[in-house]
Amino acid sequence: MIEAKNIEKFYGDLKVLKGVDLHIKKGEVVSIVGPSGAGKTTLLQILGTLDQQSNKNESQLFIQNTDVTLLSDKEIAKFRNEHIGFIFQFHQLLPEFSAIENVCIPAFIKKTSKIEAEKRAKELLDFLGLSHRYHHKPNELSGGEQQRVAVARALVNNPAVIFADEPSGNLDTESADNLHQLFFKLRDEFGQTFIIVTHNEELADMADRKLTMVDGRMVATL
Repeated sequence: MIEAKNIEKFYGDLKVLKGVDLHIKKGEVVSIVGPSGAGKTTLLQILGTLDQQSNKNESQLFIQNTDVTLLSDKEIAKFRNEHIGFIFQFHQLLPEFSAIENVCIPAFIKKTSKIEAEKRAKELLDFLGLSHRYHHKPNELSGGEQQRVAVARALVNNPAVIFADEPSGNLDTESADNLHQLFFKLRDEFGQTFIIVTHNEELADMADRKLTMVDGRMVATL
């Protein structure tokens, strides 16, 4: 599913990632933990093609058997839209759009027809218990509901892998617990792979594997 070798990242003279190797199998739920500043989010952004490693010619990054380092910017954007979903701590929903409109956005970018996009969006919102919230805007939804809309948006194009960066960090305990259970339900129902950066030890320990980063390196795997 994902194979990364010797991933390094510099910001000026600061070396944030120091040769990270990673292998993720299809259908795994993998958590990445470690102290703030360890490089977790930077690694997630590179794995998700939102950023590029600094040593592009001396490293490898394969996703779905595709060497994404060889793709042009346009090709990467297309690949990301079709194969990758993202869930962030702050849901990043567009405030002027309804729940169903927010979910449909990646599908519209993919050139999916409005009928098909809305059909898929409704299926996901129904699955996530939001059938009564189709036409509500983000400010009319609770924090947990907003995050579930964000999950539906991440899933609308049936991506192979979901990257989640502190997905429950802005939720109350009950909503966070519900979201954590949802990830595993989605993996079982749809077969998606999840890579989750989190400070939540409960979520981290639920994962199939827990990876620990310290000072830009992967130091432990459970």
